[in-house]
Amino acid sequence: MKQGTRTQIGRGTRAAVAAALTLTTLATVGGCAFGAPNVKLTGSPSPTEIGYNPNDPTPSSDPTSGDTYSPEPEETEETFDPDGRNDVTGKDCDFSRSLGQFTYTVSITNPSSESTFSYDMVINWMKAKPADGKAWGVHQRSITVGPGDTETYTAKYSVNWGNNYGQFWYNCQITRAEKTKL
Repeated sequence: MKQGTRTQIGRGTRAAVAAALTLTTLATVGGCAFGAPNVKLTGSPSPTEIGYNPNDPTPSSDPTSGDTYSPEPEETEETFDPDGRNDVTGKDCDFSRSLGQFTYTVSITNPSSESTFSYDMVINWMKAKPADGKAWGVHQRSITVGPGDTETYTAKYSVNWGNNYGQFWYNCQITRAEKTKL
């Protein structure tokens, strides 16, 4: 059989405990018998106030939100299209009756900032009426253009029809601008 020891508490101690319990009961049931002290906290906010949950190691706000990271731009290799017609423009398509000569001003702009290209050019002065796909004349030439440079030249084609030109129609076409890297 288990025996316990009984401790006697003095009458004064019992009265103090009873008084404390009565005050606590009054404060709780009566809606706080004593005014709450006006306490102002100073210092850092608690971890729960800043959104940190100790059970979740991922903070709710990004600690590096003020920092920005800009990676170094990667060097990209220039694309190469052997069809250089997008690099070429033409203007002033003309025919001189006195010289019996077709002319067309051609400008070639090398879009590369690194490479030199050779352009194998073909210019046709085509029959416009009827547009039968035949050419009055053809001009061919190779032009070398350095990185970022523009070369302009006048393409020419002479005909020997005597003075019998009559009325005819023509248009100018850049039919080839084959590009080769040098």
